[in-house]
Amino acid sequence: MSVREREAAVRRVLERTPPPVPPELYGDVLRRGGRMLRRRTAARRLVWLVLVAAAVAFLVWASTARPWVEPPSDTTPPLTGW
Repeated sequence: MSVREREAAVRRVLERTPPPVPPELYGDVLRRGGRMLRRRTAARRLVWLVLVAAAVAFLVWASTARPWVEPPSDTTPPLTGW
């Protein structure tokens, strides 16, 4: 098949009219699309809620545990040089 024959075949395929779409398909597509958007929005809100809850939990833990403070020593250093 030469390049011109291939181009002609592609042109014929592109110039054909598409098959008619059933009218009930439009309503189904709108319903599914709306459902997908609602689910995506709910998932996004849930992720943000979990992230905010994790940040608040971390802040509460950090303020009560104070991990940046050095813990008190359990033993005393040896007394030398008295």
